[in-house]
Amino acid sequence: MTPLDLHASVLLLALLAGVAGSYAIRLALAGPAHFARVDAAGASPLLGTSVMEMAYWSLQPLARACVWAGLSANGITRTSLGLGAAAGGALALGHLGVAAVLATAAALGDALDGMVARATGTANRSGAVLDAAVDRYQELFFLGGLALHFHADRVKLALTLLALGGSFMVSYGSAKAEALGVAAPRGAMRRAERAAYLCGGALLSPIAWAAADGAQLAPWLAPWSAEAPMLAALALVGVVANVSAVRRLDAIARAAGAAGHEASPRVVARLTPRAPPFSSLAAQPTARTRAPGLAPR
Repeated sequence: MTPLDLHASVLLLALLAGVAGSYAIRLALAGPAHFARVDAAGASPLLGTSVMEMAYWSLQPLARACVWAGLSANGITRTSLGLGAAAGGALALGHLGVAAVLATAAALGDALDGMVARATGTANRSGAVLDAAVDRYQELFFLGGLALHFHADRVKLALTLLALGGSFMVSYGSAKAEALGVAAPRGAMRRAERAAYLCGGALLSPIAWAAADGAQLAPWLAPWSAEAPMLAALALVGVVANVSAVRRLDAIARAAGAAGHEASPRVVARLTPRAPPFSSLAAQPTARTRAPGLAPR
């Protein structure tokens, strides 16, 4: 990390503090801002509804500006992909502060494209597929960049891979539930939570780096102290996401099994031919003398 990363982190923290202060005024004057998307997503112990409402509220002016400028939702999604790729490159080079700014912008773009699509009436399935694919690639870029940065340290690399596996398995559970037509439990460490904690870890790492440098720590301790926020975020995402994924997949499997069990009597009744009556077992008709409507075996 460099002073550029520290400056980027301080700037992003100042912007976030400004948004939080503005929303606090909004809360005092008019109460919370409610959004259907936030209500549908619901809160979790790791990310409260108020934080998501604040994020959506702060993006409203930008969404209106995008609509006025004629920017398409898919264009915003593709821009988010580019920002996510740039964040991954910055992480691979060890610039966590710069990556925090880029990754935060990419994550907010994931919400902004949906706002623009709904405002312009252009929301459709193809856009949803593109949005979901970009979400996965953004996480791959972020965690892949960290894996390249930590490639020489097995413990840090293992934490990164743990977070990567958990992230993709939570998303896989949601996709599998949708494919099976069953409701997926809300669970923890969904996309918004993972983005918030991973970006937060990258944001705070340059500040920890500056503090560790000023404290004149031992050479073996300084790198760990500087990256402590990022490592803590990786550990949290890795553990919670994998536990959540296992619990969600188990619930989805039980729900799918119950649905299949309920449907099986009807399926069996429709597909299984009725047995002939007991009195007819002695003399079965041949194919030529079989009653009309009964096909030969």
